[in-house]
This record gives sequence, structure tokens and C-alpha cells, in this order.
Amino acid sequence: MNEIKIITSDGVKIAVNHYENNSESVIILAPGWFMTKDSKSFKEMSKVFSQYCSVMAMDFRGHGKSGGFYTFTSKEENDLKSVIEYAQKKYKKIYLMGFSLGAAVSLIVCSELDVIEKLIVVSAPTCFEKIENKMWKKEAWIPTLQKCELKRWFSIRPSIKVSSKVKPIDIVEKVKCPTLFLAGEKDPTVCSWHTQTLFTKAVCKKKYELFENCCHAEDLFIQNRKKFIEICTEWLFQS
Repeated sequence: MNEIKIITSDGVKIAVNHYENNSESVIILAPGWFMTKDSKSFKEMSKVFSQYCSVMAMDFRGHGKSGGFYTFTSKEENDLKSVIEYAQKKYKKIYLMGFSLGAAVSLIVCSELDVIEKLIVVSAPTCFEKIENKMWKKEAWIPTLQKCELKRWFSIRPSIKVSSKVKPIDIVEKVKCPTLFLAGEKDPTVCSWHTQTLFTKAVCKKKYELFENCCHAEDLFIQNRKKFIEICTEWLFQS
């Protein structure tokens, strides 16, 4: 694995873990708020998918080893577009997997660019304003404690400036690439109805899968790894 740095169109340095396996295809992993490419779950996920193709796991701005401040989907599309542009120079096929707000950014970018072979969105919200984030629920605080990584927590830098945001529900019909929508039955942050609504409105080739007794975003991988890997690899490489 090599860590590379990519500069966005607005001058922010984005850090990427590049797992090269000499494939003609690559999957880009786009974490959500408060998660990084170096989180335990994303390192494990990267190693799993690097058995099938190359992997590029990224830190959005304001996270981990990337620069800038996180804007909660207002500017993060610049980050993802820059990583995709870099990948286009090396690979014939680009797959994309986004988690939570990273899934929102992935939908926004795919509504504008027609270069992604297949897309997977995990716990995607219809819009930022309707995210529940019920932190007092055990479904929220238990997984959070289980994923406690102080080094990651201290690396997060949110922007205090409020900026306008594109709502995934308003653009999902513009996404052309085949899209797999995944949601957790017990997700207290982005309740499953968000992803179900996006799936219903999408007009591309699509599939929806609800993970029973699972929580939010990367928790689907953590709590039911076998099912997550099987469904994702089948969607990307077999369907």
C-alpha cells in the first residue's frame, strides 16, 4: 500500500491509500463524516476488496491526513472528483463505494459525471437536514464506542461556515451507472427510509438490500462481514 496526495481544483490536499494489485479496475472507497481511510474498518475493507481489484481509500477534506475543513457535502465533491480524475489515468474501470455522507457525495458526483462503472451507496441520506443522528440510542453509542480510535477523532476538522448543499434526493434520478443501495435496519443516524426513498426514485439499473440488525455505514461490514462482501462483490464483479 502506498499513500498518495492529490490536489483538488480548489487547492486542498487529499490523502489516499492506494492498494495496487495490477488490475485494470479500481474501487474508490469514500468514507463518511468522522471516518478515515486509516480507520480499522476501512483498512480491513481495503484489503478485502484489493483481492478483486485495486483500491483507493480516501480521506475527505478535514479528515485524517487530508487538508482543509469538512463542509458536510458542500465542497467534498471536489475531493472525490480529483480522486476519480487521478484513477482515470491508471484504470479502465472505476467502481465507487460511498458511506453515509460519503455516499451522498458519491451520488452527487455520479449525477454530474458518467465515468463510474458501478456504484454502491451505504446508508445514503436523502438530504443532510433530515439526518436523525439519535446519539442517545444504544444502536448509536455502542457501535461508536466499539470503533473508538482517538487518533482518528483528533484528526477531524469541521468547517464552522454554513454553506449550501445539494440534496441527493433532488439529483438521484440523474445517476446513470448501476447502483446498489445498502441500508442498516437499526441505523439511528441515517434511518433506512432515506436509502429506500433514494432507491425508489432512482431510474438507473438498481438494487436495494436491507441488513437486518445492523447499524450505520461501515457497521454493515463490521456486523455482517460475510453478507456485505458477498453482496458487494456480486454486484461489482458478477452482475
